[in-house]
Amino acid sequence: MPNNSKHKSRLFSSVIIGSVIAFVLISVILYKGGALDPKWPQFWYLRPLILVPLAGACGGFIFYTMEKYRQGPIWRKVIVNLVCVLIYIIGIWLATVIGLDGVWWH
Repeated sequence: MPNNSKHKSRLFSSVIIGSVIAFVLISVILYKGGALDPKWPQFWYLRPLILVPLAGACGGFIFYTMEKYRQGPIWRKVIVNLVCVLIYIIGIWLATVIGLDGVWWH
């Protein structure tokens, strides 16, 4: 039972860390974004603030699930970590584009 609790804790922390990093990134983008257009919906910023952290949480989940592939030589660990970072960046980028579509991009 303690082993199962350890895995749940690591999964939870990976998902939370991925989500928090994504939330901070999209918050900075929205804060530095510039002037608002009055034609935009009132709560337009909620979509990116929800989608991007969800994508970050998925990236954290993928990072956790790839743990078994990090065993072995150091080159394998480096490659798996690079693939996880690439998947995370692509997911955050796609969620940002989808979240800001119709507001900043037409």
